[in-house]
Amino acid sequence: MIEQNPKSSINLTEFGLLRIGVATPELRVADVDFNLAEIRKIAHRAYRKKCRLVLFPELCLTGYTCADLFFQQPLQQKVEEALLELARLSAAEDMTLVVGAPVSISGRLYNCAVFISGGEICGLVPKSFLPNSGEFYEQRWFCPAFESHSDYCQIGSQQVPFGADLLFQAEDFPSALIGIEICEDAWSVAPPSGLQALAGATLLLNLSASPEILGKHAYRRALVASQSARCLAAYAYSSAGPNESSTDLVFSGHSLIAENGQILAETERFQFDSQLALADVDLERLLGERQRSSTFSSGYSEAAFRIQPFQLRPLAATRLHRQVTRTPFVPPDDAERAARCQEIFQLQTSGLMTRLRHTGSEKVVIGLSGGLDSTLALLVSVKAFDRLGLDRKGIVALTMPGFGTTPRTRGNAEELAEQLGVELRIIPIDKSVLQHFSDIGHDPALHDITYENSQARERTQILMDVANQGNGLVIGTGDLSELALGWCTYNGDHMSMYAVNCGVPKTLVRYLVDWCSREEFSGRTSEILKDVCATPVSPELLPPDSDGNIKQLTEQVVGPYELHDFFLFQIVRLHFPPLKVLMLAEQAFVDEYPRSELLKWLRQFYQRFFSQQFKRSCLPDGPKVGSVALSPRGDWRMPSDAAVNLWLAQLEGLE
Repeated sequence: MIEQNPKSSINLTEFGLLRIGVATPELRVADVDFNLAEIRKIAHRAYRKKCRLVLFPELCLTGYTCADLFFQQPLQQKVEEALLELARLSAAEDMTLVVGAPVSISGRLYNCAVFISGGEICGLVPKSFLPNSGEFYEQRWFCPAFESHSDYCQIGSQQVPFGADLLFQAEDFPSALIGIEICEDAWSVAPPSGLQALAGATLLLNLSASPEILGKHAYRRALVASQSARCLAAYAYSSAGPNESSTDLVFSGHSLIAENGQILAETERFQFDSQLALADVDLERLLGERQRSSTFSSGYSEAAFRIQPFQLRPLAATRLHRQVTRTPFVPPDDAERAARCQEIFQLQTSGLMTRLRHTGSEKVVIGLSGGLDSTLALLVSVKAFDRLGLDRKGIVALTMPGFGTTPRTRGNAEELAEQLGVELRIIPIDKSVLQHFSDIGHDPALHDITYENSQARERTQILMDVANQGNGLVIGTGDLSELALGWCTYNGDHMSMYAVNCGVPKTLVRYLVDWCSREEFSGRTSEILKDVCATPVSPELLPPDSDGNIKQLTEQVVGPYELHDFFLFQIVRLHFPPLKVLMLAEQAFVDEYPRSELLKWLRQFYQRFFSQQFKRSCLPDGPKVGSVALSPRGDWRMPSDAAVNLWLAQLEGLE
């Protein structure tokens, strides 16, 4: 787990975050005193790491493999004493502990999860599904939850709630409602955690003693991740370690924490000493996901649950036990990134193919500038034509040099078109734009928004007219990040007949072009694509410098795209408020951007995102490729005249 360190402390509860731990303690079978001591050590360790809720494995006080020893009165009595001792520990160290223990109630023995907090045993949850095949013989010793006839049990002097219908609510953290299941419960056809989630549980706990066999590690990992995704919940799974490996079975101690399909933390397997993994789960995010999921909101259950209160004290930390990636759209792993690039390229290509087949068009027109976006659009078009068996000469690449065009970008555009075998047309726009300035009475020496946008609209007019000449389609080149910021000229590069890049953020466009240079193209074409990737991002609407180099750098004006793509994901995909976006940005970009700069560009993002919605309200069609999309017909519906004041107000005075 990467621990990222900002310079200021974070109130985790304020941001909807809860630090939880999953433990695999060193263990001796049937030695309750030893096991209690190990649980105590782990609790101390978790406390020092600012964790107040720790999950332990199934039957961890005795060991899962006690077999007929579970019936022994001395063992049962020792377990009760240990539970009372853990209750005292929970008060002394302000901890919440969930441990596994055999508990006798009314002449029946149950495999229980024991929820301990604030000096009290808050409740016992018995196991619902008892495996009794293969290596498992649990029905020899235990009764399933549905055979219980009591809602309470006696432990010491405490009357303790008992039953599979218990949920645990943190009184000082409303988002934290906890449901519990035990090992086999999760492997059943209808896991109890599903009903618990429908009842509002955001954190699901599983106490397990799952023996290891070949391939089970990957299956268990997939099961935990998928159940967390299915329930839109955090799912913590704590499993017995190799000290349980008695007689015929081997246990690995594979404990995990997942959130909505993503593994956040896990322990190392086959370690005989105690293991503890921590993660900050985002319960606020999960509630937001549930609100936006019609599938979840329409879920119905007749199950009734009893809610047991407990206390989780507000926690301040200086670092997150949670990966906050700087590039949420770009996987850090090379293999995963390559696979994603391949998938996106196929989505773009297939979308364009469908449009071409539907319209019967055998010609497309692209404004090729030599920059990243237009290059990607050209590559997509080439592959679409190849797959459809169409002649690449039906692709018209128009390069339209203007006042800011540099030899580098023009040269790359022209040579790339030549290498790919598409039709290249060069139409300078200088004279046309100067004539337009004369017509509207604009001074060409005034390099304002009119100066810039006139060039963009002149190019779009040429593209549209050339497309009309050949009964073709204009392929839009603008990307998702530009749409979010409104960094496009209305009815200029904003408009096309099919926008192949509209679902691809800027930080990913570069990787896509680079991937194409290695996987889809070769030779001189590959070399050109690599140079396109190395070219600074610019609309090239202002004259170059005295050496002919690009002078107008987009990121100096609108801000770094790595920040804006980060903001875009947090704000549109996760719907996080400004303060949380800022906190996460400080985590992700620690020591790279000071808070003042993060605030500057975050304000810029909000101001542009709100003010430029009118451009997104009339976007051309284009393929959705990821979880963030801004089409007004699909994922993002927002009034064009919404006020941004509420969001900016949160950022006032934070420098």
